[in-house]
Amino acid sequence: MIDVVSSDFSGTAERGLRTGIVAVLVEGARRRNPGAVVNAVVALGATYVPAVFEARSSVEFRPWQRIYVATAMLTHAVGMLGPYDDIWWWDHLTHLHSATLLGGLIHVTARRSDVDPRPRVVVGVATMGLLWELGEYVIHVASRQVGLEPILVSYGRADTLLDLVFNVVGAALVVVFGDSLLENFIRQSDD
Repeated sequence: MIDVVSSDFSGTAERGLRTGIVAVLVEGARRRNPGAVVNAVVALGATYVPAVFEARSSVEFRPWQRIYVATAMLTHAVGMLGPYDDIWWWDHLTHLHSATLLGGLIHVTARRSDVDPRPRVVVGVATMGLLWELGEYVIHVASRQVGLEPILVSYGRADTLLDLVFNVVGAALVVVFGDSLLENFIRQSDD
């Protein structure tokens, strides 16, 4: 009974979060904000990743994991409408979300390969974080040079450093809690 209730709640919550992302898409289009539109489209697509993984593999997400993925996507999309500029901690939250999602994927992959995930999670998240920041900077500069509104914004060195710090914090959370929070993905490989 509890599984049915949590599954029903999860489905309702996922639909609600997707509706929020669609609202960001509509508002981004209304404001002629390409960053919000692109981010919302990518975020909406990413909310379906758990279902795709479940359909193509033996992976089964728990309801809270599906909601976590969708919430992370919504926070990224909403950020493009102003919170990245107006709420000092918003960017930190989204980097933490992203880092835990990427770190979780690396953690599960390493555990399924019977290797220690800890160094891989930290190095993988830090490396991808650096590549993301470089890409963000290049896109921002290139967009400005051709007179387009950038779909990603670089806020300077201090922001980049804080982004990387929160990426590492997210990686550390996965290192500490990954085995217990992601055991449903790891355990399935042993069945």
